[in-house]
Amino acid sequence: MNDTSFRSGYVAIVGRPNVGKSTLLNHLVGQKISITSRKAQTTRHRIVGILTDEHSQFVFVDTPGFQTKHKNALNRGMNRTVTGALRDVDAVLFVVEARHYDERDKKVLALLPDDVPVILVINKIDYFADKNEALPFIERLAKEREFSAIVPVSAKQEKQLDTLLEAIRPHLPEGEAIYAEDEITDRNERFLAAELLREKVFRFTGEELPYSASVVIEQFKVEGTLRRIHAAILVDKEAHKAMLIGARGAKLKEIATQARLDMEKLFDGKVFLEVFVKVKSGWADDERVLKSLGYE
Repeated sequence: MNDTSFRSGYVAIVGRPNVGKSTLLNHLVGQKISITSRKAQTTRHRIVGILTDEHSQFVFVDTPGFQTKHKNALNRGMNRTVTGALRDVDAVLFVVEARHYDERDKKVLALLPDDVPVILVINKIDYFADKNEALPFIERLAKEREFSAIVPVSAKQEKQLDTLLEAIRPHLPEGEAIYAEDEITDRNERFLAAELLREKVFRFTGEELPYSASVVIEQFKVEGTLRRIHAAILVDKEAHKAMLIGARGAKLKEIATQARLDMEKLFDGKVFLEVFVKVKSGWADDERVLKSLGYE
């Protein structure tokens, strides 16, 4: 890694909500570090994922989908996270969804700096029936900006990810690795535990639960290979609490069990997880609460 031909640098992953940014990060790194769900704006924080190979270290910065509709303090903070992630990066991956490109994508594209290489990543290429359908879409997007490369991929099926890495590599500066070779993220286990639980909240409640729900880790103790975690799910209303708990606590038990299994896989050890639901009205517009949850 001391060889001057080694390259390392930062790569921002940006795009509107639900184009597959977090799925792309997870499959590039080879580990689940950024949560996913069908609910828009699942990612709320700046998440760093690290991939190191023989010749390079890619430090990917996953960002929230840029929000243009809702203007509460939470979304304003997430938009600041997006624009902040674009500072001091060596390349940008602008992710769009195959067959879909509209004003929401154009608003994100307009935010991208002119002095940083931008690679257009067309995700979910399996949506195209054949190349004859894909080419006109690619040609249309190529006119939107002078991209340094255009790479169609399927993040979920891991198609063309090697091609994407090769497109990024020349834009990384020569120099030593930024992180240790075995690191895959700069986030600690406490943060990752909260994110995995929040993912399950959204996955198992679907569209029923409003977007304004979050997770606080109230206790995180490591005893050898065992982790004891006490977590609280914050919701706005008593009705949301009842929805999360479910009949005889069945919904909350399912959420906690699936989150625990993911934690054990990520942490490579047993997890004792206790989960409560708390009502805190208006938390998503309370700057003090947001700061305590780590939102910028």
